[in-house]
Amino acid sequence: MADATTRMQFRDPARARALAARLAELVDALGRPVSVMHVCGSHEQAIARFGLRALFPRGLDVIMGPGCPVCVTDAPEIDEAVALARQGVRVATYGDMLRVPGTAISLEEAGAEGGAVESVYSITQAVELAARHPGEQVVFFSSGFETTAVATAAAILAGVPPNLSVLSVHKYIPPAMEIVAEMPESKVEGFLAAGHAAAITGADVFLPFVERHRLPVVVAGFEPLDILAALVRLVELIRDRRPAVENAYPRCVTARGNVPAQDRLWRVFQTAGGRWRGIAHIPNGNLRLRDAWAAVDARRRFQIDVAGLWDGAPAAHAERCICGDIMAGLRRPSACPLFGRECTPEAPVGACMVSTEGACRIWHTYGGVPDLREAS
Repeated sequence: MADATTRMQFRDPARARALAARLAELVDALGRPVSVMHVCGSHEQAIARFGLRALFPRGLDVIMGPGCPVCVTDAPEIDEAVALARQGVRVATYGDMLRVPGTAISLEEAGAEGGAVESVYSITQAVELAARHPGEQVVFFSSGFETTAVATAAAILAGVPPNLSVLSVHKYIPPAMEIVAEMPESKVEGFLAAGHAAAITGADVFLPFVERHRLPVVVAGFEPLDILAALVRLVELIRDRRPAVENAYPRCVTARGNVPAQDRLWRVFQTAGGRWRGIAHIPNGNLRLRDAWAAVDARRRFQIDVAGLWDGAPAAHAERCICGDIMAGLRRPSACPLFGRECTPEAPVGACMVSTEGACRIWHTYGGVPDLREAS
């Protein structure tokens, strides 16, 4: 009961209204629109689920950025996993990844063709799968940001079966924030950082970004009051023209973060440049296995032949998908001509409609317009 009571304290309607009123005062005092960005699908889920946009002042635009790891996994990375499945390798991955389109087909479609493709909830289950099939090669197609990458690293350090390898498409968020800040079209004046990632990296990981771009960053939790309080502080920093990193989630995040977890992460992974689907090439935005772990790196263990998947042009409706602009914060899901028509959770065209952390999927789940004022 104590846990439930604590949780409800962060959903108190009176406090929410007071924070919303403070937000309105700040934006009114600025006398102009303010655009900020969060880079976390869990933040967008909470904002939509609790109808928080109905509390935001009209002059405040809270944009979802590239905060969905499934959504930013590039088509050629999906192709690698599909090619392995076609080559007779048993591929295990998280459920959302199965339906993400590659250049030609998804992993789900590769499974329908006869490939051995399985959904798992964790790398631990992939390890168990490899142990149950010692005569087969098993590849864990590992996606996610820093928090998930730590779990992958810990499993590798603990030792995995000799028939298990890892195809890493893990991503690292801070470099993506750099790209968004540098986009000429971007109007973002500050960022909400994801509390669970910052619990690993620490809030201070954003200090170099703030120093370079002179934009404030506030680390936020995921309850309604967490998000509203963090937005209040972020707009205050914008008002004061004070680029700084502030931690609005101190019950879980410290300045230095989880140092043992960071040690595991960087012992196994290193950053590398790579393309994030629909956005851009992100220098240092991907996490790849270090040379010391070549024995468990699927890219080094196998000859992955993706050339056969690259014949033919994409479908016309896929060419009209604007997932890249949505993830870069340049357009809303409702601006896409496919949204809710050709593109639905049952028949997704773009990755943003596949993942439960994708902006299009979230908006579709909550009625297509998660600002209750627009729906009325």
